[in-house]
Amino acid sequence: MSKTRRPKLSARARNHAKSERKRLTSLTLLLALLVFCILLAAIGLAVLGVFILQWAGVIASLDEEVDLSIVVAFMSAISLILAWVLVFFSIRIPLRPIHSLISSMNRLAMGDFSVRMEGKGMLANHPAIRDLCDGFNKLAEELENTEMLRGDFINNFSHEFKTPIVSIAGFAKLLKRNGLSDGQRMSYLNSIEEESLRLSYMATNVLNLTKVENQTILTDVTSFNVSEQVRSAVLLLEAKWSEKDIDLRLDFDEHMLEGNEELLKQVWINLVDNAIKFSPPCGAVLLDVQDGGETVTVTVSNTGPEIPEEKRERIFSKFYQTDESHATEGNGIGLAVVKRVVDLHGGRVTVKSENGMTTFTVELPKQPL
Repeated sequence: MSKTRRPKLSARARNHAKSERKRLTSLTLLLALLVFCILLAAIGLAVLGVFILQWAGVIASLDEEVDLSIVVAFMSAISLILAWVLVFFSIRIPLRPIHSLISSMNRLAMGDFSVRMEGKGMLANHPAIRDLCDGFNKLAEELENTEMLRGDFINNFSHEFKTPIVSIAGFAKLLKRNGLSDGQRMSYLNSIEEESLRLSYMATNVLNLTKVENQTILTDVTSFNVSEQVRSAVLLLEAKWSEKDIDLRLDFDEHMLEGNEELLKQVWINLVDNAIKFSPPCGAVLLDVQDGGETVTVTVSNTGPEIPEEKRERIFSKFYQTDESHATEGNGIGLAVVKRVVDLHGGRVTVKSENGMTTFTVELPKQPL
């Protein structure tokens, strides 16, 4: 029977949520205090108005017999009118950030991802308002970056799809010619097979990303040998590492894990393929699986160019490629799939790149929550 993973906040996330609640509570108390002060001011002005009218002789002295209900009704009416006027004009000041947020969100919804929020007014320096502005600006920045990457992805992906299709069509046309030798025919067929597999790989990655992005809970959980699954991923990519004469090092024991076997298979395929792709000819790829008690840790390392520190923060984003020249194969989807699948399992994936070695580390709980 399938298990579902219930989201569990980390200690850091719980502390952040608690801090947010405190800031929002303080903002609520501040606004409530402002309204209370306005009401007190309105009542004070109303009482002052009554005494002024009494002093001017407009109403009888309070020492004389008067209908108190008239005085109370008069004071209440004056208080309500003054309170409404004061609240109407005063509350506009603390509500400016809300109005600014609504306006900015409308611009964002219309596709203006360059919009940013700045705190203004008497509450601009309040932590809750600063968090509101920072959160919105981060959202707008991410959407702007994603839109740029999406545009680049469409252009590059369209080109990458078109190239193998044109190659397949060209080789198929050549196969129609008479007088081809067996060697030529086999060469053309091999090229068609290679380009077809390339198309299949790209389409599979796109479908996998769509699938995991729309998945919110972990399903089809089974117990399986993760060490054997990693070895299978290596064997599946044998043609690639054999072609580059990669020194492949696998030295680990058998470890069991509970999870979605099909999804995790894509994680190891993408990580190993990524390591092979960025390893130089005759380079080395190292794989290790370790038991951490409650978790299983899989590391995939490769020799080759280091990933700049500023690019490591975005390496798991959709459509992002560290090789901006696009000289190497890839479409910026594989690592996004890895990150999403690991998140679904309640694990974490990190990257370290230094001293000519790049290492991806995946830490997974043995039993997803």
